[in-house]
Amino acid sequence: RPGYPPLKRISEVFDCWFESGSMPYAQAHYPFENKKEFEDSFPADFIAEGIDQTRGWFYTLLVISTALFNRPPFKNLIVNGLVLAEDGTKMSKRLKNYPDPMDVVNKYGADAVRLFLINSPVVKAENLRFREDGVQAILKDVFLPWYNAFRFLLQNIERYEREEGAEFLWSESSYGGSDNVMDKWIISFTQSLLEFVAKEMAAYRLYTVIPRLVKFIDNLTNWYVRMNRKRLKGEGGATDCKSALDSLFSVVMTMVRIMAPFTPFLTEMMYQKLKKKVPSFSGPEFKSVHYLMLPTARKDLIHEDIERAVARMQSVVDLGRVLRDRKTMPIKYPLPEVVIIHKDATCLADLKSLENYILEELNVKALTLSGDKAAYGVTLRAEPDHKTLGLRLKGAFKAVMAEIKTLSDDTLTKFLDGGDLEVQGHKLGHGDIRIMYSFAGEKAAELSSKYEADSCGDILVMLDITPDPGMIEEGIAREVVNRVQKFRKSAGLKVSDEVTMHYEVVPGDHSLTTIIVKHLDYIQTSSKTPLRMKSTDTLSIITKTEKFEVKGAKLELNISPGFPEDYAGSGASTSQNSGSNDNSSGQLPVLDWVNVELIGTKPSRHLNGSTRGGILLTGDLNQWTPERLQSSVQDIFGLYGVKLDLYYKADKSQKVENVKFLKNNTIYAMKANSSGDSKAQRKSSFNCKFVNIAQGSGKTTSLLLENPVGCPLQNVQEALKSLKIGSLYSEDAKKTKVNVAQLNSMAGLTLYA
Repeated sequence: RPGYPPLKRISEVFDCWFESGSMPYAQAHYPFENKKEFEDSFPADFIAEGIDQTRGWFYTLLVISTALFNRPPFKNLIVNGLVLAEDGTKMSKRLKNYPDPMDVVNKYGADAVRLFLINSPVVKAENLRFREDGVQAILKDVFLPWYNAFRFLLQNIERYEREEGAEFLWSESSYGGSDNVMDKWIISFTQSLLEFVAKEMAAYRLYTVIPRLVKFIDNLTNWYVRMNRKRLKGEGGATDCKSALDSLFSVVMTMVRIMAPFTPFLTEMMYQKLKKKVPSFSGPEFKSVHYLMLPTARKDLIHEDIERAVARMQSVVDLGRVLRDRKTMPIKYPLPEVVIIHKDATCLADLKSLENYILEELNVKALTLSGDKAAYGVTLRAEPDHKTLGLRLKGAFKAVMAEIKTLSDDTLTKFLDGGDLEVQGHKLGHGDIRIMYSFAGEKAAELSSKYEADSCGDILVMLDITPDPGMIEEGIAREVVNRVQKFRKSAGLKVSDEVTMHYEVVPGDHSLTTIIVKHLDYIQTSSKTPLRMKSTDTLSIITKTEKFEVKGAKLELNISPGFPEDYAGSGASTSQNSGSNDNSSGQLPVLDWVNVELIGTKPSRHLNGSTRGGILLTGDLNQWTPERLQSSVQDIFGLYGVKLDLYYKADKSQKVENVKFLKNNTIYAMKANSSGDSKAQRKSSFNCKFVNIAQGSGKTTSLLLENPVGCPLQNVQEALKSLKIGSLYSEDAKKTKVNVAQLNSMAGLTLYA
C-alpha cells in the first residue's frame, strides 16, 4: 500500500479456528478479569451452529475446554443442517439456482418462511432442499385455516354483542368453565400442548415442538371449529353460545401467545385485536404479545379421558371417510349403520359417549359397538410387505411370504395384542406385514356386500354401504343445498342478504322435482334461503340465474330480492303491521343504521298502524345517546310526550343503556307497563325503503324514502337540498336522470349525484 508501512502477520495468532474455540474465555478476558462471573456461567447452556462446524468450531471448542478444564464448554449443542437449492446442489449467486429471499418474504410473509424453515429437516441437522411451494403450503395449510378460525371468532363475538346487547369480555376465570365435552376437549388439548412444549423446549428439542403446534391448528380448525359452528353462531341459545365463544377465545389467545416466538408478526396482529376483549391486559406490560411470558399449563384443566375418547372418535371418523371414499359415497348421502369393533370395553364406552358426533360426522343413522368380531364373521389375514421383507430376507423371502399368507386369525390376533411373530426362524415386526380383514363363514358373501371394513391400530370400523331409497333422496336434497350455497357465494351474497331462489328442473318429470318438494323444509333451513318453484310471475324480478347438474337433471336457480311473505325464516316482527311495503331489496344503506320495532303501543293515527321503522345513524355513533334515540323513536311514530323504554331484546331482558351495540341492530320500543314480546324476531336487513347516493370523490350517503314502513316521507326534495344534491342519475356516466317521483321504484339501489 503506497504511503503505508508493510502489513505483517501478528505472531500471537495461532490458528483462526483455535481463536474461535477460545471464544468463551476471550469474551470475558478470562483468566485476567471476571474470573467469578466466568466460572458462574461456564459451561454455556447451549450453542448453535451449522453441521459444517463439526470439524471446525465444535471441535476446537471441545479441544480447548477439555485441555483447560477437562469438561465440555456447553450443556446443549443445537446443530442445523444446510439449506440447499431445490435440485440438491449448493446455493450459488452465480448460478442463481434459488429464489430471491426477499421476493419470497414479500410474496408469502416472513412468518411463513420462518415456520417453513423451523418445521423442516434443517432443525434436525439434516439438509433441506428449499422449495418455494413449501412456503406456500405453510400459508395455505397452516396460516389460512388458523386466521379463518381467528376471524370466525371475532365475527361471532360481534354478532353475539349485537344480538345480546352486551359486551363480550374474557378473563382467566372463564377459562375452562364450560360443561360441553368438546369445549373440555379443546381446552384440555391446549393445556396438554403447553405441558409438552415446556418440557421439549427445556430440552432444546425444537424439532418435536413445531409439528405438534401445527397439528394443534388442525385440531382447532378442522375438528373443534367445524363441529361447533352452530353453537358459535348462537343456534343453541345465548348461554351455550357464550360458553363456546369463551372456550374458543381461550384457545386462540393461548395459541397466539405460544406461537409468538415462531410467527411474531401474525401473532402480534391477532393479539392486538384480541386484547381489546381482555380488561386485565390494559397496562403497559401488555402492550405487545412479545412482552408476555409463555403461558404455563393448568393441570386442573387436563382431562386425559376426554382427550383419549376424542382421539378414538377421530380415528373412527377418519376411517369412515376412507371407507366412503373407497366406495365413492359422498358424505352428503346418509348410510344406515356404522359398526365399531374393539375388544376393550373402555374404548367402546369412550366412543359411546361421543355417539352423536360420530353419527353427524359420518352421516349415518345408527352406531353399533361390539367387542366380538367373530359375531360379524370378521377374520384376520396377513400380507407380506414385499419391499421391506424382500430386501431383508433375499432368498428366503418366497417361502416366508407363502407361510405369512397362511397365518391363522388366532395367531394374528395375538400378534396385534403385543405377542411375537416368528415365521421360519425369522422374527417379524408390525412393519413387515399388513393386516387385512375379511369375512368368513356361511354369510361371508352377504356380509362383504353389505359392509366395507378397515382398521386403525386395534379399532375395526365397518360401514353399512347398502343403498336405501329414502337415504339416497336425503343425499340428493343435500346436493340441492350445496348448489344453493354455491350460487349464493358466486353471486357475492352475504349471510344477512335476504333473497329468494326460484328453481326449475329439466326435464320437468325428473325425480329431482319430487325430492325438492318433499325435502323443502330441510333445504331451506340448511341453506337459510327460501326456495320457490319458478313461475311467469317471478320473471320480472329475477336478477341472477345459474344452472347446475344434479343427478342427471338440469337445475336452474334464479335469485330475486327479499323474502316471500310465507317464509318462516324471514325474521319479520310479529308486531301489528308486518309491512308488505317494506324494503325487500336485500341491500343495505351505506350509513350505519338501526331498526325500530314498536311493541304493545299503537302509533299516531295518520301512520295507519305501522309499527316498524328505522334510523340512519349519521355522524359519530357516540353522539347517539339513549335520550336522543328515544326522541327519534317518538318522532317516527308520532308519539310525542309518550314515555318509551328502549330494549335490545323484545322480551325486555336487555335495556338500551350502551349505544356500542346499536349499529345495524334492532331496538324495541314499548311503554314501561308493556309485557314485551318473546316471539319477535330480529331482521338482518333495514326495515325502510331508501336509496344510496354516490356524491363523487368516494363520498356516499343514504336517503330515507319512508319512515315508518309504508309511510312515504314528504320532504325528500328538502332532504336532497340539505345534502347539497341537485340532480340524481341512475348510472355513474350520468346519462339517465332520475326525478323524485321515481325514487320509490328504485329503493335499495345506488344513484349518482
